[in-house]
Amino acid sequence: MAQVIVRKVSKNFKAVRAVDDVSLEAKDGEFLILVGPSGCGKTTLLRIIAGLEDPDEGEIWIGDRLVNNVSPRDRDVAMVFQNYALYPHMNVLDNMAFGLKMRKVPWPEIQGRVKETAQLLGLGALLNRRPKQLSGGQRQRVALGRAIVRKAQVFLMDEPLSNLDAKLRVQTRAELIKLHRRLGVTTIYVTHDQTEAMTMGERIAVLKDGLLLQIDSPLHLYRHPANQFVAGFIGSPTMNFLPVVVQERNGAVYVEGKGLSLLLPEGYASQVRPLVGKPATFGIRPQDLHPRERSSITAGPGNSSHLTVDVVEPMGDTMHVYLLAEDQPLVADMPADVSPEVGEKMEIVFDMEKAHLFDPETEKTIF
Repeated sequence: MAQVIVRKVSKNFKAVRAVDDVSLEAKDGEFLILVGPSGCGKTTLLRIIAGLEDPDEGEIWIGDRLVNNVSPRDRDVAMVFQNYALYPHMNVLDNMAFGLKMRKVPWPEIQGRVKETAQLLGLGALLNRRPKQLSGGQRQRVALGRAIVRKAQVFLMDEPLSNLDAKLRVQTRAELIKLHRRLGVTTIYVTHDQTEAMTMGERIAVLKDGLLLQIDSPLHLYRHPANQFVAGFIGSPTMNFLPVVVQERNGAVYVEGKGLSLLLPEGYASQVRPLVGKPATFGIRPQDLHPRERSSITAGPGNSSHLTVDVVEPMGDTMHVYLLAEDQPLVADMPADVSPEVGEKMEIVFDMEKAHLFDPETEKTIF
């Protein structure tokens, strides 16, 4: 096992800057997630760590070794790809053993490692089957097994669950978490699925347009996003964003927008008094909007508003209720038995202690 250090790494593809001066560290034994939308540079960065792409600038360290000029096979990393990359003419045993054969590991040792790993992954009865005889989840476990038998210092995983259906993805996600807990191998995992990132990662690195925007624990990213993009990308449904103006009346500070006039708690108000009269972007999560009759927060003129129900989406034990503040849309995550009717007016209580404010120009978090 080893830490991975990425130091000021950049990569260009002609006119496109795929990775832009990124520095981060995956600690020894950590499960680090790289997350972001398609085209943000996360897979390119993973391939640079693996040695499948060369950086234009910067350094890659694995353990105490600078590996910029080390070939992929000599970096002691094992990579799991999105498309499994199994050899169709080989059975499970030979697929899992292939990398060890290339490294001239003695056959008795290969057999022992493969059988041990197969039992760990629930593949013991499938060693003689070929990939076409396996389900998608079984194929993914074979791909994982091929990485595990290598006993590499670092696992690199490029969206390994994206080809699985929703139920199997949840199941395999849980298996991966348990597997990492058992093996303790440093793992860098790429995904565009923020739910996957939140449930699996010890820390999450959020990328956009090749830039590293924030790296932190899942809970800290959720509660304290560094900017509007991170706030909107982490959390489901996505955070509500509304254009507002900061105003002061009788010593109290408000944010005011279409159909809304919300009082800021004093701790936040002191931070934004210099912005009085200026525009800002108000953010609040759907989970922090409550129908008055279900709110544990006392409703008042500074924390509630009557909004129009636009769309209702039942989700089982909860429902997503799309609301309008005049013509500005918001979504609230409510209990399923609230049962609002489209077109009705609901008094919605805003949990202002959990609200956010962003600079509309830089999109950086004000609070």
